[in-house]
Amino acid sequence: MFRGFYTAASGMIAQQRRTELLTNNMANANTPGYKTDKSSLRAFPEMLLSRLDEYGKLAKIPSYTTVGSLNTGVYMQETIPNFVQGDLQETGNKTDLALLDIFVPGNQGANSKGTVFFAVQGANGIRYTRNGNFTVNGLGYLTTADGLNVLDTNGNPIRVQTDNLKIDEQGRIFDNGEYVSQLGVSYAANPDSLVKEGDGLYRLDNGTLPNAFQVNNIRFRIQQGFTERSNVDAAQTMTDMLAAYRAYESNQKVLQAYDRSMDKAVNEVGRIN
Repeated sequence: MFRGFYTAASGMIAQQRRTELLTNNMANANTPGYKTDKSSLRAFPEMLLSRLDEYGKLAKIPSYTTVGSLNTGVYMQETIPNFVQGDLQETGNKTDLALLDIFVPGNQGANSKGTVFFAVQGANGIRYTRNGNFTVNGLGYLTTADGLNVLDTNGNPIRVQTDNLKIDEQGRIFDNGEYVSQLGVSYAANPDSLVKEGDGLYRLDNGTLPNAFQVNNIRFRIQQGFTERSNVDAAQTMTDMLAAYRAYESNQKVLQAYDRSMDKAVNEVGRIN
């Protein structure tokens, strides 16, 4: 009986976490460069139940009769960002930039997908983002909306004198017609190896990503005056949220049924008149 409580409760916890993930996706549907998170639900290992019997008139010889397998519940194993390219949205701002993946294969070649990122200076090292909603701060540095310095190909902050910028498809920055530096773009052959930190930032636990301009056989370009929209499918996310809510509700009904059964077993079946 108590196994049923644990199984139903694990289903409720898994669906609650899935609902929180989908809610976060929906909240970031209009965040530039946001990559939707996907979850994977896995079942706990099944238990094989057997019954111990005795047979024989003189000698009690034990025997085992297989009852069957018992599922012990489900859990949300992991969340994985979906790095599919988002649509580009024109803003007209000269400091807004979007990365457009044209042909960026992964480790296994053309059948797997890699991607490219802007490199920014985080508080604890280099971080990577697809959010190109940049601005020029009071000191003349090109920064993210959260104030992190955008880096060039040499890993240095980019400083300009004016906001009259021209940035070509290869990331070369011109300030009033004078060349300043080249925007730092990093290549991830396996983007799933990156750790998501929040605020659209990712990190690599060991080392740094290579300079995308120095990697052969990949093609991408930078679009000035555009930002990459999130790749959240709002309609599908709403459908998944309703499904997760219904699954949570179903497990809740099962839990209530077990509770009523236990109440009868304790207060009615076991009562001594």
